Amino acid sequence: MGSETLKTYYDLVKPGIVRGNLLTTAAGFLLACNWHITWSLLLATLVGIALVIASACVFNNYIDRGIDEKMSRTKKRALVVGSVSARNAIIYAIVLGIAGFALLYFFVNTLEALIGLVAMVFYVIIYGVAKRRSPWGTLVGTVPGALPLVGGYVAVTDHIDTGALLLFLAMVFWQMPHFYAIAIYRLKDYRAAGIPVWPARYGMRSTKINILLYIAAYIVIVPLLTVAGYTGVIFAVGMSILSLYWLLRGWRGFRAKTAVTDEAWGRSMFGLSLLVLLGFSCLLTLGKVLP
Repeated sequence: MGSETLKTYYDLVKPGIVRGNLLTTAAGFLLACNWHITWSLLLATLVGIALVIASACVFNNYIDRGIDEKMSRTKKRALVVGSVSARNAIIYAIVLGIAGFALLYFFVNTLEALIGLVAMVFYVIIYGVAKRRSPWGTLVGTVPGALPLVGGYVAVTDHIDTGALLLFLAMVFWQMPHFYAIAIYRLKDYRAAGIPVWPARYGMRSTKINILLYIAAYIVIVPLLTVAGYTGVIFAVGMSILSLYWLLRGWRGFRAKTAVTDEAWGRSMFGLSLLVLLGFSCLLTLGKVLP
């Protein structure tokens, strides 16, 4: 194998992204089944979605290798430094994708496989083009980011309903402040690569205002899961407290009279977004188990 070690191939699938999406997938699944778990279905769903996401990430690494070499945090990725050949990366992505879609189609349901296909097309192709051309590329990127949560839910229900739509919207409104926060503290990298993220095009103030507005929208959307009868009151109360704290911390940093650097504010909001996602996923798994 030479320089192409197993660790190199493992890193090529962006394991952090895979793990994060499996967290929401599991949450959606447990919400839908209300802890009446069919373990074989859960396993097929998690492994199938993990393989599809891994495939999409390898394709993304291949497509973005020209961008990655210009950014400090990605310039040592395998396809940039040549520790994995482009040919082998493509073969690897295809194998992962075939295995993932086969699991979803044969052992979960057809709709699940279709959701996986939509997510891959959006992430690899549509988002891949949009992020290079428009600051709205971030919004496009929320579609594949929201679908693993929906996929976990649909693995059980085998249809799209109000619950699936609310879960999708909740993830969209969570991702926008999450990714804008990254764009703020990684702005130098994005500028070096020529990616027109929102702060590069419209400035820091506009980006911060957008972050606060998206958090406010998230605060409105999430309790609707309880209003619609999918979760208990404890979920709505817990998430309202957590997301209001997120908004308040952001507002205080935005309005602070003492100097708060843009990078520090962005990192703080990014960290809080992860806390909110963890709380959301944990509370969501309880569904109506708690009142």
